[in-house]
Amino acid sequence: MKVRILGTAAGGGYPQWNCACARCAWARSTGVSRLQDTVAVSVRDREWWLLNASPDLRAQISGCADLLPREGRATPIRGVVLTTAELDHTLGLPMLREAAELRVVAHPAVLGALDGLRQVLRPYTAVSWCGTGPEQELVLEPGLTLRLLVVGDKPPRYASGPGPGWVSAVRLTDAVTGGSLVYAPCLPRWTARFAAFAAGASAVLLDGTFCTDDEMTVVAGRGRSARAMGHLPIVDSLSHLSTSGGGVVRYTHLNNTNPLLDPASAERELLRAAGVAAAEDGEVLVV
Repeated sequence: MKVRILGTAAGGGYPQWNCACARCAWARSTGVSRLQDTVAVSVRDREWWLLNASPDLRAQISGCADLLPREGRATPIRGVVLTTAELDHTLGLPMLREAAELRVVAHPAVLGALDGLRQVLRPYTAVSWCGTGPEQELVLEPGLTLRLLVVGDKPPRYASGPGPGWVSAVRLTDAVTGGSLVYAPCLPRWTARFAAFAAGASAVLLDGTFCTDDEMTVVAGRGRSARAMGHLPIVDSLSHLSTSGGGVVRYTHLNNTNPLLDPASAERELLRAAGVAAAEDGEVLVV
């Protein structure tokens, strides 16, 4: 299975469009940037699945030769797996409205929250919306299977109150090689169930939104804690990584306050010492 990391930033990208903090100002002055978190996976190279669909999706597709049309108006993108109904993970779906057909897979709670968007897209393309529960194994295509694990109950702001199914982690398995990818860009806590879900994975893309719980307060002087926003801080998840089975680990979904954005930071050294790293836009993993 080939895994293409198309974007690694949290909502707003990096530099964040409405932020003039020192880190964003440095990024603008140096031309450093990151697109919002999205991943593409394939077991056959000619057919691809997206994990989430960020608002940056058009730029991500344009910058990835594997995702470009090969003839006429045909796209190699077969569908999208959503981990949440958050706008940062779903606003790219309208960019795919001219596809001849598309399959969107998510927990039923997520699909329910997107009912308005589903109605908007209906006249444009043949989208099949597939709900799947956490106990199901779903065949996305021959040789590629999917399992979801509900990891959080925080709804997007536009949706009604908390409940099961709002936030999921994804595990994709290549039936031929046995390789597997776990993708959890929003992980509010490390539980025994998540440890079992990630165990033995060839690669894990893990919530790296914040390094510490009080990062927003320390860097921006305001804001809620990482945990209150549904993100387990990196300093807390690092101690659990031995339970993931020793596969490749990359932290993704980096907020603009995250010191990992600085290649020379002490936090980068901390990750290197633990044998893991921050994901980079354009990085390719083969599992």
